[in-house]
This record gives sequence, structure tokens and C-alpha cells, in this order.
Amino acid sequence: MSIAARIERLPFTRFHWKLLFLGGLGYTFDGLDSAIVAFALPMLKSQWHLSGPELGLLGSATYLGYGLGALLSGWWGDRSGRRRVMMSALAIYAIGSLLSAGSSSFAGFFLCRLLSGIGAGAEATIIAPYLSEFVAARYRGAFTAALTGFYSFGYVTAAIMGFMLVPAMADGWRWALAMTGFPVLMLLWWRRALPESPRWLDERGQTAEACRIVGDIEESAGLAVGLTTTTDRGAPSIRPVRDLFAPNLRRSTFMSWAMWLAITFSFYAFFTWIPTLMIERGMTVTRSFGYAISIYFAQLPGYASAAFLTDRLGRRGTVALFMVAGAISAIGMAASQTPTEVLLFGILLSFFMNGTFGGIYAYTPELFPTSLRARGMGLASAIARLGAIASPVLIGWLYPLAGFPGVFGLTTLILLSGATVTLVFGPRTEKRPLDDEQTFARS
Repeated sequence: MSIAARIERLPFTRFHWKLLFLGGLGYTFDGLDSAIVAFALPMLKSQWHLSGPELGLLGSATYLGYGLGALLSGWWGDRSGRRRVMMSALAIYAIGSLLSAGSSSFAGFFLCRLLSGIGAGAEATIIAPYLSEFVAARYRGAFTAALTGFYSFGYVTAAIMGFMLVPAMADGWRWALAMTGFPVLMLLWWRRALPESPRWLDERGQTAEACRIVGDIEESAGLAVGLTTTTDRGAPSIRPVRDLFAPNLRRSTFMSWAMWLAITFSFYAFFTWIPTLMIERGMTVTRSFGYAISIYFAQLPGYASAAFLTDRLGRRGTVALFMVAGAISAIGMAASQTPTEVLLFGILLSFFMNGTFGGIYAYTPELFPTSLRARGMGLASAIARLGAIASPVLIGWLYPLAGFPGVFGLTTLILLSGATVTLVFGPRTEKRPLDDEQTFARS
């Protein structure tokens, strides 16, 4: 029985719940680190006398790092293993977050946020393909969507910290940034016990080690330990990245880029700027941050609904549905005239954009075979960060010219474009075996 077949027969065990919790905590801190900057920017604007474009550059620094980290993690993860990338990325993220809390200049803060983003981007990119490789196909969609749902806990925590801590003192933003880094050190300790992906080990010729890991999971599930007759062999050569553009994969590759770019641009345009945009519309800092908490809380049911629907509507259908609903919500934001309307449509937009991410993180690893999965995911995530880098700067330039309608009209157009590309060009992947190269050859 192959390693893949043994994984496919596994029930959902305590081991998988452990994966969900420890992987989810990593996403929680990624979300916290990303979101807390949105609450620091209004303080930095007044303390450092920054212009809108300068604020946009600081907001983009993390996402530039995300792009670099995503590219590095994909290459490194397929070559050296998923687990090593995850642990190294967490350490880099913690160092960058702690250093950024002590920054005293525009340039220093930019560089520290860049470093933090490299770590967060590498971890965020590798963790979904890494952990999904332990899970049978019948659980994989809900598992991966639930895993990414932990992002929302980070955003909600950031909103609470932004409401209670950042405005309370001149250095409140420093304390908030420092608090995003310290808990990661504990997470590093907890994750030491996580094994390497058995699918990756088997792919790289380390079948005996893969058998040991799967055997431990089988024993914990009360199953008879399966027998894998394949003997260890020399590690095959790494498939070149150009294979992502072979006739059987290039459609999925380019579709994943467009899908990720659309949602990432829209997401970070909204969540990086929403506290600042509310203040610009006449709200107090405290009221703006209070509204942001409500908007961020909407992420929780958004991810939960995606986890529920991804195996029922399919990955492609779930992503497209949530993008279209997000576009409709953005139209409501563009037309909003009162704080109550801003809050209502902001909650809806938050709900649907985060549901989209839940679907995308379940969908993307299934588009690529094991030998290319980390690089396929990494390249899509890196391309997406172009949107995350551009959106804070573009919104900083666009808002003074076009106001709320211009900002959210653009969001509507981008989300509708992403939904169309996903529906037209995206393959169905439900129950697709992750290790069957013939399946991908027929894509």
C-alpha cells in the first residue's frame, strides 16, 4: 500500500486536530502582525508627519516582504522540506516584529516591516500545502478552510489591541507591535514535535521515514499499521519551475495568479486603510477603531461559512460566489453616506472577502502535484503580493481624488474580474488525489 493510500484511509484523528491548532496559531499571528499595522499608521502619520503616499509605502512594506517570503518558501519547501521552512519563517517573523516596535525612523520601520513580512509570507505560504498533505481528500477542503480561518482571530485581536492600547498612549503602537512578536517564540517551541510531510518524504525517496510517520498516525487512530513495500531510493531531481507552465498545468497556474491577485488587492486595500479612511470621514480615532473591531469580527463567520461550503459547492464555486458577494458589498460601501451604512457594508465586505480566502487556501494546493505544490502555491502567493504592495499606495493616491466611491468602485471591478477568471478557467479539484501525477496530466 502506498504512502498516499495509507493517508487516504486515515480518519480525522487527534493528530489532525493538533495540526489544525498549531498551524492555525501560526496564521493567527500572521493576521495579527498584518492587521496591527493598520492601527499604527494613523499614529505614525501624526507623530512622524507622514504624507498619504508615505503611509502607503509603510503599509506596503510588510506585503513586499510577503512576496519575497512566498517566493523563497516555495522553492525551499520543495527542495528541503516543508517543516524546515515553517520553523525558520516563524523565527524571522518574530525578530522583525520585535525590531519594528523599537524603530524610530521611516526607513528603519520600513526595513523591519519588510523583514517581518518575509517571515510571515514564507510561513503563510508553506503551511497550507504542508498540513494538507497529512489529510485525506474527504476532509481536506474543510480542514484547509478552517485552518486559514485562524487568520480572523489575529485580525480581531489586532482590532481589540488597536482600540484599547494604541490610542491610550503615545507609544501604544510600539507596545502593540512588540506583543505580536513575543507569543511566536512559544509557538516555535510547541511546533518542534510536528513531523515532516510524509508525502514529500516519499516523493524525495525517504520512504522509510514516511512509513514511520504514517505508522505513528495509524496507531494513534487505532488502525493496523499499513505496509508500504516501496524501498528507499535515491532522491529524484527537483522538477524545474518551468513545469508549472507545461500544457497540463499552465492554465491552473495563470488562473491561480489572477484569483489570488484579485482577492489580495481588494483585501489589503480594505483592511490596511479602513481605520484611516473612517478617521478621514470625520470619525474619532476611538470610534473608528471601535467600528473596525466589528468589521474584523465578521471574518470569523466568513471563514466558517467557507469551510462549510467548500466541500458542498466545490472550491471553484465557493471562491467565485464569495467574490461576487464581496463585489456587491463593495458597491454598498461606495454608496454609503452614514457611519451606520459604512459599518453594515464593511461587515458584509469583511465576511465575503475572508470567506474567499478560506476557499482559495483550500483550492490552490490541489491545483499542483506534490513535486511542484510548494512552488505553485508560493508563486501564486508572491504574485498576489503585488496587489498587496500596490493597493495601500494606490488607495493613498486615489482617495483624495475619488473618495469612498472611487476606492470601493475599484474594489468591485477587481473582485468581479477575479470571480469571472476563476469560473471560466479554474478546474474542479474536489476529491482529487494529491499524489496522482496522471490526474494532473489530464487537467
